[in-house]
Amino acid sequence: MTTTRFFLIRHAIVEPSARAVMYGDMDVAICALTMAQDTAAYRWLAARLPSGARWFTTPLTRTRATAAAIFAAGYPEAELEVEPRFVEQHLGEWQGITHEEFTARLTEPPHPFWPHSAGERPPGGESLGDVIGRVGPALNGMADEMRGRDVVIIAHGGSIRAAVAHAMGLDPHQAFQFSVRNLSLTRLENHAGHWRVASVNEEPPLPTA
Repeated sequence: MTTTRFFLIRHAIVEPSARAVMYGDMDVAICALTMAQDTAAYRWLAARLPSGARWFTTPLTRTRATAAAIFAAGYPEAELEVEPRFVEQHLGEWQGITHEEFTARLTEPPHPFWPHSAGERPPGGESLGDVIGRVGPALNGMADEMRGRDVVIIAHGGSIRAAVAHAMGLDPHQAFQFSVRNLSLTRLENHAGHWRVASVNEEPPLPTA
């Protein structure tokens, strides 16, 4: 078997005070109330993810907390390895400011579906193209190193968007057209160096009436 399967999950929703600002790769906490309300999603992920996979998080606590919740929901606890290249987009000097302040500092017209353009690079920070530039080589390297394995990565909206863009050969502007939901599952496959997008934004099925 030469196919490497990647299961990328966006972390749980962060606390309300963090959502009030542009938090980027700040180490903010997840929302305890929402986590308690999302038990069905964690159970679904615990059953949906393949057994025996290698697990990775980013250095940020919201990804480790999300992994812990999936283990608590029934997935056999696995060793968590840290892969910093999947961290969220770094917004430089603009991290921690309000959304209104952020908008006032933009130097380019924003993307139709995002607060800033795909090419906007905050002072001391990254553009989405920069994120694709670090996530893509990380994916290629992991696909080579773990050929034939299943890999679970708890990551961020920006880095998962970048992973899809890398797999599909999209430019940053096109990548911003993907919306990545919290606790959703995105599946990528590498077949002997060729990328396939198996799914984006998988979520638990809606309960039947």
